[in-house]
Amino acid sequence: MPEYAVVLITASSQEEAQKIARTMVEERLFACTNIIFPIQSIYHWQGKICDDKEALIIAKTKMALFPSVVRRVKELHSYKVPEVLFLPVMQGLEDYLNWIAAETRTVIGQNDK
Repeated sequence: MPEYAVVLITASSQEEAQKIARTMVEERLFACTNIIFPIQSIYHWQGKICDDKEALIIAKTKMALFPSVVRRVKELHSYKVPEVLFLPVMQGLEDYLNWIAAETRTVIGQNDK
């Protein structure tokens, strides 16, 4: 199984994305985040088609942090069902992957909130 992941999270606004991204980096759940705003999201929700402006967080982390990331995003996010998708990193520049490892929590004794 791959050790690293790129995480996609949509947020209702640029401000919400910044809050989530900064908190997750401060808590060492993500090594790095990028925020793209605005994006247009078209989706089904509660029986209707929605067309909204959102922000997209792209984050880099370890696969092993998935449970902690999901738990924390659900605490910080305004959506009832937030998007949290972990995409495995199959290959990457070794120095960059080592940096992700150094900047994120270890799984043992990670002091989850």
